[in-house]
This record gives sequence, structure tokens and C-alpha cells, in this order.
Amino acid sequence: MKFSILKFAATLLIALMMGGVAMAQGQPRPEYPRPQFERSEWKNLNGTWTYAFDFGKSGHQRGYTNSKGFDGKITVPFCPESKLSGVEHVDFINCMWYQRSIDIPAEWAGKNIMLNFGAIDWDATIFINGANVFRHVGGSSSFAVDITKHVEAGKSANLVIQVLDDIRSGMQTGGKQSVGYHSAVCNYTRVTGIWQTVWMEAVSPQGLKQVIATPDIDQQQLVIRPQFYGESMDNKLTVTMMDGKKKVAEKTVNACNENIVVLPVKKPKLWSPESPFLYDVTYTVKDKDGKVIDEVKSYVGMRKVHLANGYFYLNNQPYYQRLVLDQGFYPDGVWTAPSDEALRKDIELAKAVGFNGARLHQKVFEERYYYWADKLGYITWGESASWGLNVNSDLAARNFIAEWTEIVERDRNHPSLVTWTPFNETWGCQPGNYERFMHNVYNITKAMDPTRPINDASGDSHIKTDIWSVHDYSRDYDALVKNHTIQPGVEPYRNMKDKKYLAKYDGQPYMIDEFGGLPWIKESERSSSWGYGSNIDKIEDFYNILEKQIDALKACKHVVGFCYTQMTDVEQEKNGVYYYDRTSKFDTERLKKIFEKIPSIIENPQDLSGWKKK
Repeated sequence: MKFSILKFAATLLIALMMGGVAMAQGQPRPEYPRPQFERSEWKNLNGTWTYAFDFGKSGHQRGYTNSKGFDGKITVPFCPESKLSGVEHVDFINCMWYQRSIDIPAEWAGKNIMLNFGAIDWDATIFINGANVFRHVGGSSSFAVDITKHVEAGKSANLVIQVLDDIRSGMQTGGKQSVGYHSAVCNYTRVTGIWQTVWMEAVSPQGLKQVIATPDIDQQQLVIRPQFYGESMDNKLTVTMMDGKKKVAEKTVNACNENIVVLPVKKPKLWSPESPFLYDVTYTVKDKDGKVIDEVKSYVGMRKVHLANGYFYLNNQPYYQRLVLDQGFYPDGVWTAPSDEALRKDIELAKAVGFNGARLHQKVFEERYYYWADKLGYITWGESASWGLNVNSDLAARNFIAEWTEIVERDRNHPSLVTWTPFNETWGCQPGNYERFMHNVYNITKAMDPTRPINDASGDSHIKTDIWSVHDYSRDYDALVKNHTIQPGVEPYRNMKDKKYLAKYDGQPYMIDEFGGLPWIKESERSSSWGYGSNIDKIEDFYNILEKQIDALKACKHVVGFCYTQMTDVEQEKNGVYYYDRTSKFDTERLKKIFEKIPSIIENPQDLSGWKKK
């Protein structure tokens, strides 16, 4: 027994030295990372990789592209700044290298080998057996690399990745990553390199590349637009839609990019936070002999969002959005959730205190988060990590647009996602390039996805927007009511009224997409922490202030949605409704009663578009 204990301790110590806890407990983040487009033939590459920092950017000259192993060990998919990576290097990392061997299964012969990355921050170059095969720029978007020509089924290959990152340049998105050495105010620990799952999959050369699945509840149908890696008139695509074990609809078409599949869905079960029903969908590609060459498992939620008369509508019913600001930071994983269960828990915690959705703030959340939002019934606003970007720069604009289009393409099929918010608080905007930039992003986003509204810049700085959003951290009931009661013929409250080139309010749904931020800080942490406004010393004072804020928003008939700051404390910012470790701060039921004083379903809606009349 004593020997066994010593042996276990030694094994655990080695595991920790090699980059962590994950090795002792099994593969980190083992679940399939893309649940809305899932194949059976795949291989998770998370786990122990080797790495080296390259602060002088001399790795090419030192032969790093052919390295068979660097001195350091890191646990992927956690960034090197995080505890879970086993590295915890929190200073700036302008260049680093990753390496691992990848084994290609023999049964994948004849198929395309796709190497998939959830996200790498920021500029990644992929090398296979020393050959440069791909470069991707964009710290938050997913991408795939076809490595078929560089590997052989049944054999191993050497994978090396160079990562460049310069969060202080102003040319890249960074979100809430601190541009100073220390975390400060509302900026936190940085993220470099791989921070989402890496995996391989085998795909037929004529397999399904992607689909756009658009629910149409008014005409009771689901419209599918498929895209294939290779087209053939001999191949057939069959789309099957299921309600549990009951087949709802099925249709077969030629496997060509121009063919659209329309599935009738009689009396569809609608998706909403109150009833998050999902239909299972299977995409099957067969060759001329009827052999299955590709099969993808998916799901859809039949729901509709649109804007009219100053309201946001869900399934043709005016719907009040009670959102919470969620920054998606974790004490041990930074931007990466320690587990799939942690993603689910965050949504369950938010719903428990009365929120029906979240503004996913300054971070592009991984697809597994959207899966749980779809499954649990939780509306979301998709946002880029736009902070740190010089919105007046042409190069920054080019970098942003390339990344943002990949984000929209990846996430546009999720029913929980109801609004796109490409930017936040672009206070440093200037006339000229900024205006063109915002028009470009709006128009591209709307062309890619005409089914969702766009909030061009959260917190005003609006140029072209479907939603009028403002931020207001006033605590006083009377001030909030005065600020957000719209008078006929008078432009409403705005954060940047001095900039004349910005758009004027034109009757869009009016939402306060940041408010609250009430600090509740332990006495021992007050000197190093903050929230919006002075600290609240008595718990009853906290509840009373919060309730009066909600009462004020309820009294403003033009306000049709809010976003409370915020879901959890994050490092030194202590204004969450939960602590950073997700433990409770407050009485859950009491918070729920306060936030739900404004019901989701708006009964007897008035026409709010008459505000222009004098």
C-alpha cells in the first residue's frame, strides 16, 4: 500500500510538471467542440504539447519550424497565462511556438484530413513536417486547415505552430486583455496562443462544408443552403428533421451548392427561453451507388426575431430582454472554461437570478457555450473582442472585418443568438474612416445574416444601427427615469451627444445595454477592487438600490430591454451578482424577484414609433 501511494504521488508530480492537472485527470475539454455540425470520425488534440517562448522572434533562424519538441510543456487548450496551462507566464508574449506529433488513422485513407482550431490569439502559422501550410490572422475566430497533401494515413506527422501577438499595437482585437503589465480597472489577464480546442477530422472530398439553416415560422418551413467541398451531380444530399423519434420532414436533392432544401414544418414547436425546443437534423451525402460518404449531426431551433414599432419581437411577440453582461473569464482558465459543465453552469446561474439572456461581452464565446444556450433556453448577443482596436485605422479595419466575417459565419445558425454587436464603447472614434468602417461592418454583417438585428456600437457611437443602445450607471431612480423617458420630438439620452457626425435616433428599439455595476466588495479587498460608484456597505441597501433601478427602467415605456453589469466578479472588478469562483454573493430568489419585476412577454404593446411627433 505504501509503495502504491508513493508511486501515485510520483506519477501526479510528473503530470503536474508536464503541464498539468489535465494529464492526471484525463484529456482536457474532451467533448466535440462543434455540436451543431458533428462528425463521428474525429480526433481531439487537446492535452500536453511542447512550447517555447521566442521574444526575439528568431525561431525561424534557429530551426523551430522543424522542431521535434521544445523544452517547455503546456496543456492545450489553455493559454500560457492561465493556471490550467501549467505555465502561468503573465507578462507580454509577442511570439511563441507549439509542437506535437499527430497520428493519422489508417482508416482515414482517401479522405481529406482537416486540422481544426477553435481559436488562436492572434497570428498563427501552421507547419507540417517543416512545411508552411497555412496562416491565420484573428484571435477569436475558428478556422480549418486542409493538411491532406502533407500527411499520410497510418503515419505520424510533426505539427509546429508559430504564434505572434501584439495586444498594444492597436491593429488587433483584444477585448478586456490588459495593455499594461498589471490587470487594472476593467482590463484583465491577457490571452496568447491556443485557447480553444484543437481537433482533426476526416472528411470526404465531396463532403458537406457548411450549411445556412434559416427557420421560417411564418411559412412553417426550414430553409437549408448547403455548401460542399466538391460538387457532383451523381451525389445526393438528404436532410432529415426529427422531433425525438418522430420524422418531421425529409428531402433529397443533388449535392450541389446552388440547390436549396426547403423542409415543410407543420405547426412547428417554437424555440424560446421559456420553451427551448430543438429539432434534430441529419445531413447525409451519398454517392451514385447509395454509399454514405458523409454524415453530419445537427439541430435547429424554429424561432423568429424581428424589430417593429420600437420593440424587439421573438416569435412575433414583443419580448423584453433581461440580459446580464457576461465577460466569460475564469480564475483558472482565463478565456477558456475549465470544463463543458462550467459553460452550462454559467447559464444556469444566470437564469436562476432572473436573466433570460446575456450580452456576451468583449469576447467571442466558444460554440459549446452557444450549444448550452440553445439547449437551456437563453438568448445571447454575439460581440467581438473589439477593445484595443484603433477604429480609425485602415489596417485595423481590414484585420477586424476578416475576423468578424468568420465569427458571423460560424455562429449564425444558433437560435439563442438574437443580436450582433460588433463594437463596444468606441469612444475614440473620429469622423472619416470610422464612419466608413461602421457602414462596411454593418453592411457585410447584414448581407451574411439578414435575420438578426445589428447593434453597431454598444453604448452609442452609432453610425448605422438597428438597435439604439446606451450605457447609464446612474443609481438614482429619478435620474434614470428622466434620462430614459423619451419626449416627442426630442432626441433621447445618449453617451456621445457632442459628436455631430454620429447617427441620430430614428425610432429603433431603445435598450440600456449596460447599467447597474453595483459593487459588493469584501472589506479586505476594497483597497484593490472597484465597482461602479461607491461601495455599498449594507446588504439591504444593495437590494433597495437595485430594485429602484429596475423600477425606474420599468417606468420608462420606451426602454424595451436592459443588460445588467455583470454576471461575475472578474479579478479586481467586483460588481458581479456572483463571486469570480461562481459561488453565491446574494439571495438568489430575492434577486430573481427583483429582475423579473419586468416580465419577458410584453402585454398590450403600444406603438412606440410616434416619438417624432411634436
